[in-house]
Amino acid sequence: MNEYAGNRKVSIGKILLYTFGYTLAAGIAFPVIWMIVTSFKPQGSPISELSQRFSPPFSIDNFVYIFENAPVLKWTMNSLIVSCVVPIFSLTLGALAAFALSRIDFSYRKIAFWIILSGMMIPGEATIISLYIVSNSLNILNTYFALILPSLAGPLGVLVLKQFFDGLPNELVDAAKIDGCSMFRIWWNIFLPLSKPVIASLMIFAFLGSWNDFLWPFLSITSEDLMTLPVGIPFFNSSYTQDETLPMTINAYASIPIIIVFVIFQKYIVKGITLSGIKG
Repeated sequence: MNEYAGNRKVSIGKILLYTFGYTLAAGIAFPVIWMIVTSFKPQGSPISELSQRFSPPFSIDNFVYIFENAPVLKWTMNSLIVSCVVPIFSLTLGALAAFALSRIDFSYRKIAFWIILSGMMIPGEATIISLYIVSNSLNILNTYFALILPSLAGPLGVLVLKQFFDGLPNELVDAAKIDGCSMFRIWWNIFLPLSKPVIASLMIFAFLGSWNDFLWPFLSITSEDLMTLPVGIPFFNSSYTQDETLPMTINAYASIPIIIVFVIFQKYIVKGITLSGIKG
């Protein structure tokens, strides 16, 4: 009887857990589905009621229209350049800094770590004015450098990678030193290959953060040819306040890379978070 009661409790608990999970997933997915369905509705279609929104007719004319009337491909290319360059260089610098803080004994190492860590406690909006002044002094405003350079020094990557490097056994480093490896070769040949899942997850987060970044690109870029998608979309949407379909179309288009990246690399995100010891 007790075993049956225990199994019954477990079954009820699983049912409640799965019910909550599926309900939460449906609540998150519904706005995305709403946006995608609306983007395929022809301009001027009645969509005031839910049944009208999810019933035919559907068309791809809206996507053709945005490509013909806005430099969407140019904005997409700019976003891809920034979103690919920033993760590579920021994580290279972060991995080097994390290795130095984890394995190289130098003066004021703990102070340096706490200074880097304090960067996570300061919101980006608090430094935006000083960042603009520095960028203006360096004459990099309205260039790719303005979009890329401020994002290279990310404290999150240093923190996560240092935590992972601290968990690697010291015997690996000692054996490599006996074989004559320099510290750079130890970092390149041992630590980086072992931290691939963590680096993959951090690169995905960095890609998504760069792709969705709006405030700094909006302030630092004035040329339409250098705008990224998050900056270009509001300029396009401002001309179409009456019809909901076109704004939904360009927003659906901008969401496609994010959805693809998440679907393909979601296992790396989970594995990287597990290995790095982040508690969500």
